[in-house]
Amino acid sequence: MNKLLMSFMILSLSFLSAEEVYATFTVEAERSANLAFSASGIVNDVKVELGSVVKKGQKLVSLENSDVRSMVAIAKANLRTAQVSANYAQKEYKRQSQVKHLLDASAFDKFAQNRDVNNATVSQLKANLKYQEVLLKKTSLYAPFDGIIYEKLVEVGDVVSGQMISTILKIQSAHDVKLIVSFDEKYWDKVKKGATFKYTLTGSDKSYEGKISKIYPTIENKTHKLRAEVKAKDIKVGLFGTGTIVTE
Repeated sequence: MNKLLMSFMILSLSFLSAEEVYATFTVEAERSANLAFSASGIVNDVKVELGSVVKKGQKLVSLENSDVRSMVAIAKANLRTAQVSANYAQKEYKRQSQVKHLLDASAFDKFAQNRDVNNATVSQLKANLKYQEVLLKKTSLYAPFDGIIYEKLVEVGDVVSGQMISTILKIQSAHDVKLIVSFDEKYWDKVKKGATFKYTLTGSDKSYEGKISKIYPTIENKTHKLRAEVKAKDIKVGLFGTGTIVTE
């Protein structure tokens, strides 16, 4: 009986010590990005529309790139030719190594030099091919993460300049959002990471609950408010609401 009474008293004290801190919040996407080309050219294909749901790595927009594709093809052909020459030079060097004792040093050195020059040419052409492939990849824009296109500022035929970076698409996470919670600075030492946040969205009676996942390190000068984050899913970005943070 004494143990039961003590447990009840401890539970009662914990309820008394808990405090609910009033807070407001706005809903933001967990991830968002402004997408732009680093290459210049004419837009050849736009594969998405406003509201399109995309996967990470999906091609979104491409530039007219026949010239770059031609350079890649030329680089591959040059590399294949150089590899044939390098293979022949290597075989010739091995053959001459077997009769090295019959050759003077300068004659044998020429075979070694020819092998080394061909190998260096292959290395150089491999680097050139890689460079051309990088240029080709830059003519396409890819989704950096799973998300939804929420702003589209490009059409087929538009001219883009890599020297003047300008946003052509805006993407944000499709399902994962975060609540930017704002509360009075006087609770700076009471609100902790992991605290429960009970909230409702403006215009709705439905109640939600989440956990404080991050507390911002600074206080806003104008409002004297602290901010924190609560992770959530499938809430429309831009909504706002109110709630309470349960402190211990």
